[in-house]
Amino acid sequence: MGAIYGGHLVAKYLKEREGITTVFGLCGGHIDRILDGFLEYRVRFIDVRHEQAAVMMAHAWSVLRAEPSVCLVTAGPGFTNAISGIVSAYFDNAPVVVLSGTAPLRDRDKGALQDMNHSEMIKSAVKWTGSCNDPKRIPEYLATAIRHAVSGRPGPVFLELPPDTLNVKIDEEEAPYPNPGRATAKTAPNPMSIESAASLINSSERPVLMGGSGIAFSDCDTELKDFVGKTGMPFVFLNHARGAIDDSHPLSLWNGSHMAVVTALSQADLVIALGIRFNLGIMLGQIFPQAKLIKVDIDPTEMDRNRMSDIGLVGDIGLALQELNRLVKPRDLSGWVRFLHDAYGPLIQDEMAQREQASEPIHPARLVELVRRVTNDDVIYSVDGGDTSYFAIVGLKVKEKGFLMAGSLFGCLGAGIPWGIGAKLARPDKNVVVVSGDGSLGFNIMEYDTAVRHAIPLVCVVVNDQAWGMIKHGQELSYGANRLVGSELGVVHYEKVVEALGGHGELVQKDKDIMPALSRAINSGKPALVNVLTDPTVTSPATLMLGEGLKME
Repeated sequence: MGAIYGGHLVAKYLKEREGITTVFGLCGGHIDRILDGFLEYRVRFIDVRHEQAAVMMAHAWSVLRAEPSVCLVTAGPGFTNAISGIVSAYFDNAPVVVLSGTAPLRDRDKGALQDMNHSEMIKSAVKWTGSCNDPKRIPEYLATAIRHAVSGRPGPVFLELPPDTLNVKIDEEEAPYPNPGRATAKTAPNPMSIESAASLINSSERPVLMGGSGIAFSDCDTELKDFVGKTGMPFVFLNHARGAIDDSHPLSLWNGSHMAVVTALSQADLVIALGIRFNLGIMLGQIFPQAKLIKVDIDPTEMDRNRMSDIGLVGDIGLALQELNRLVKPRDLSGWVRFLHDAYGPLIQDEMAQREQASEPIHPARLVELVRRVTNDDVIYSVDGGDTSYFAIVGLKVKEKGFLMAGSLFGCLGAGIPWGIGAKLARPDKNVVVVSGDGSLGFNIMEYDTAVRHAIPLVCVVVNDQAWGMIKHGQELSYGANRLVGSELGVVHYEKVVEALGGHGELVQKDKDIMPALSRAINSGKPALVNVLTDPTVTSPATLMLGEGLKME
């Protein structure tokens, strides 16, 4: 084997033993030896313009490939810049391995450049933190970090690598590699609980299946489709579970409005929840007080969070469904499904009409519908913004799980472009379309430079209402239209920024020009942006609900 630098050992171990071929990050003196190792061992390094974006790109890679991803940042501000991305991954349960440089060990607490305690700062937002201070233990620490990231409920981890660990040579034989493989044992739920759950399902008359991101990280596609096919129950999948079964499936509750989902849950007599946390996004589980609840989750602490489960199945979703499929009976729930369509149909007419009618100025719901018509939903969508997120999440449809990335309750704007770049790198066979608000776009628009330099084509459609729309309309609702503070932006020509960086950019102000501009952007083969000026007076239902809540306070 011979002598090897610690930094080169990082690259070699990641590539040869863990199969990591792409790393996201930004250069820095403390991590130069690792970067040199990437060159030596042909690990692709996607160098970004801000460390936050590096973590977000890795986040998307993890979701689209259902595997751990790696990003690399330097010490001090490199690390602090990454924090928002790390916390976003934590909220989203994305297994991102964050490697960080630090000040040299020999200079700790002496006032060295960028000398700070990274681990103490980040430990509340990761599953595990570590600091490798011995180059001989680099493989051990890397393996440990990756295994923590993927075990149980996945999530980000953090590992420090000081330069005086990276810049020394050791005999490679002195750095033993852990046994290969990062698979974690799958736990099956209690058999008696499975039988009770099956009995409850078989006796229900108005069941609804609901799933969250736990589905995305579980190898359960076949079992899930078999369960829906056998039971015939309507379903709604949220977060990264969207598309696990095509949104256009006749039993899907994604019918262009949140009211379809609200109606179904409020009328159900049984809800089966797969890998989803009962947080604010679903009213803390209080939206269906009349229904029994079967909850399936790998994390036992989720069983009774905010809402008591009637039956809790702790374990792997795929194994739980496999056992349930043996015991549930085929059902004819067509009457229940028809009842739901008849109930929510009148409630969504206005939203459906907004999609079908050309308007001037352009309504954001109409814009989202025209995006669908151009792409035929055969793309990966990345959604970013406040009001924009509402119109995109309810208006788009998804054909594969993970193909709609949208913000978690962390509410971190600016992820759209980095997610889009990470998604395109993870799935180069698919087109990627980002639907972004104009405010959120500004955080990471310089990542178009990253996309141009690395020849990563994607398209961003800007829903440009010339404001921080959700905040502006919230201020109007709470304080009055004459008391707007810090929420208006005006018209910004983002398309010119993208053109200046070497991409394709267009400005659109008329309905008739939207689809041709989108087609040109997709066919350009470049990182592209279509800046669409939309109606600045439109308020999403999400903002209306938020405004009512603020009034109550």
